[in-house]
Amino acid sequence: MRSREPGEAIPRVNPITLAELPLRPELVGDEPYGAPQLDVPVCLNVNENPYPPSESVRRQMAHAVSRSASGLNRYPDREATELRSALTDYIGFGTDADQVWPANGSNEVMTQILQAFGGPGRRLLTFTPTYSMYPEYARNTHTDYVTAPRDAYFGLDAARILAAIEAYRADIVLITTPNNPTGTTVPVAVIEEVCRATDAIVVVDEAYQEFTDTPEDSAIALLPKFGRLIVVRTLSKAFALAGGRVGYAVAAPAVIDALRIVRLPYHLSATTQAVARVALANAPEMLERVDELRETRAGLEEWLRLHGFDVVPSQSNFLLFGRFTDRHDVFTRLLDQGVLVREVGPEGFLRVCAGTPAETDAFRKAILTILPRIGLAPSDTRDQVGTKRRVREESR
Repeated sequence: MRSREPGEAIPRVNPITLAELPLRPELVGDEPYGAPQLDVPVCLNVNENPYPPSESVRRQMAHAVSRSASGLNRYPDREATELRSALTDYIGFGTDADQVWPANGSNEVMTQILQAFGGPGRRLLTFTPTYSMYPEYARNTHTDYVTAPRDAYFGLDAARILAAIEAYRADIVLITTPNNPTGTTVPVAVIEEVCRATDAIVVVDEAYQEFTDTPEDSAIALLPKFGRLIVVRTLSKAFALAGGRVGYAVAAPAVIDALRIVRLPYHLSATTQAVARVALANAPEMLERVDELRETRAGLEEWLRLHGFDVVPSQSNFLLFGRFTDRHDVFTRLLDQGVLVREVGPEGFLRVCAGTPAETDAFRKAILTILPRIGLAPSDTRDQVGTKRRVREESR
């Protein structure tokens, strides 16, 4: 660092650079995670539910926050007892409160899982392409992170999963269903086969489960059989509570105790717990737009295919579509039209989430506007995921 000359003025903000700081070696060169936060008319890039809670629910939330504010001089319930009870009522499957653990989004839940079961000398395995935060959870907990590829259709079967567990000697295996960014699912029967054949901790990320055609077909049903299975979910997506930051794990009571060991004291604020309880008390209303968003996604999938795009069949509230010769060019052209999508996942693809009718129409108009000026991969390449996938499904 440069030394100062005598009499040289000290700047108001210290000019030290990131490169001059004694970062942990594995952080050098990294940048903070996050999708672009841009002020554009149509934001379809972070898989949010585009519909806010109703006026009635907002009033209930405001009242609950006001009540909790009278006790903000005290620490919140560190065990989130009432919230855990409300979550069990929503989850079903005969779960009890001691099988549920909430935290600040599924991000914190996943971090706590790796704090408890990962760490130095432990290995986390997952399957690409998948959620781009997973390696950061591993990095931040000093857990070794390894990946194996999904099949050509972005799916997984038990043989592929178990072969990778054995090859990498994984301590924790993370299965995402529906998978982000592809929207593809892994059948519960496959997860059961994996759990029967491994001693690894099996984490199933079901953040988008409510958007599937059969949301009741959940790995939570397997919990009585397998003590090393953890199912992770969130209220951010289907519950339109992304700003509330509440995710949760469902597992055996002993696993929940392990997460309680590593959690920070009073990790979930009183206001967060109050808002989440209101959301769960109004679950039918909070979820009433899910069917509409599922239909929007299905209609958009068909529309994109009719206009020559390759689309990965999705069971979530988003679609991965392409294949583009230059996806960044397409991303930029859409942005110029006021539509923000996500440049993520396999090369040549972009991801768009289901929006309101107005947002979806704006996306379609933007696509039609730029379509004559964008490049698509040769049809034989695009057919690998699109046409061949549909032929395979139709032949069943």
